[in-house]
Amino acid sequence: MSVARLLWSPELLRYDFGAGHPMAPARLDLTMRLVAELGLLSSGALEVVDPAPAGDDVVGSVHDPAYVAAVKHAAATGEPDLARGLGTEDDPVFPAMHEAAARLVGASVAAADAVWSGQVPHALNIAGGMHHAQRAAASGFCIYNDAAAAVQRLLDAGARRVAYVDLDAHHGDGVEAIFWDDPRVLTFSVHQDGHTLFPGTGNPSDVGGRGARGSAVNVALPPRTDSARWLRAVDAVLPAVLRAFEPDAIVSQHGTDAHGNDPLTDLSVGIDAQRTAARWVHELGHELCEGRWVALGGGGYAVVDVVPLVWSSLVAEAAHVPLAAGMPLPESWRDGVEELSGLEAARTLGRGDVEWRRWADGYDPSDATDRAVLATRRHVFPELGLDPFHD
Repeated sequence: MSVARLLWSPELLRYDFGAGHPMAPARLDLTMRLVAELGLLSSGALEVVDPAPAGDDVVGSVHDPAYVAAVKHAAATGEPDLARGLGTEDDPVFPAMHEAAARLVGASVAAADAVWSGQVPHALNIAGGMHHAQRAAASGFCIYNDAAAAVQRLLDAGARRVAYVDLDAHHGDGVEAIFWDDPRVLTFSVHQDGHTLFPGTGNPSDVGGRGARGSAVNVALPPRTDSARWLRAVDAVLPAVLRAFEPDAIVSQHGTDAHGNDPLTDLSVGIDAQRTAARWVHELGHELCEGRWVALGGGGYAVVDVVPLVWSSLVAEAAHVPLAAGMPLPESWRDGVEELSGLEAARTLGRGDVEWRRWADGYDPSDATDRAVLATRRHVFPELGLDPFHD
């Protein structure tokens, strides 16, 4: 049996807001080219399945029917619906909008089905992770919220508790809002402080609704947080809250836009740190929920030198054939990147392991990242029966 299933089709490239938009389909194209050049598609550990668009009932599991109808109408007519976020600069209307967004949902839900049914322990949809979409509105390049739909499918299939882990530089506000009052879902988001970045939410004091307090966990980091501090922040919160929550499955979003080269954010988290965090999520999946792990893509707008490297590493991690840090990248892939983009491609996969300090090594009140971590721990740890000051 394959270790991982990758939901992929070139049809997923039709989620395309047009020339000049940051959410360029080339992110996915270059990633899949690298996945192929690295031999992952022929490894035997990974199977590729073509996803179909989700039906209205599946999209409607996390979106209002009137909103789904509005998306279809906007796509058919080209008319904006600004009240629902359609036709904005972030979310321009395009003819294939409903079908393309529904296919993202279909892929993530199919990944959840594959994991929950035991067909494979891990499944991926690198085209997914559209975490900003709200129940009744588009937001931040996201029409439908495939991440929330994957979580909901796991609940509907019988999961008692599902953990959603969001590593994108932007707060995972849509998923958090959809499950705000649901104690069966824990949403963890590590992101740039919302006072300095879209969508402006995700404060450490936001810990879930009535009856679900402690189910929302927000680590809001200062701009320019580097790899070592980012890993320290993730390690100081994520393992503890997941172990306390005891999920039956994990859905994770691996937006790469925390990288220092990303044009839309102000964090400075390297490729190696993002690869390390993916490995941690993978390991927690095996420790806590018999390996049931659904991994999604997300944001990331350094299209040539970051996104393909992080997401091909994610695919390899899920397939249990992790790539060596610093390894040379295939020359054939580099040539293709340069021909397609006119930009020089990266020569190696990151630089190597990142040195970082564990939280148990001591709190530094003069460090802005440490203060952000402590704020999260003080707000949410007591809700989960944890000590905010000690591991």
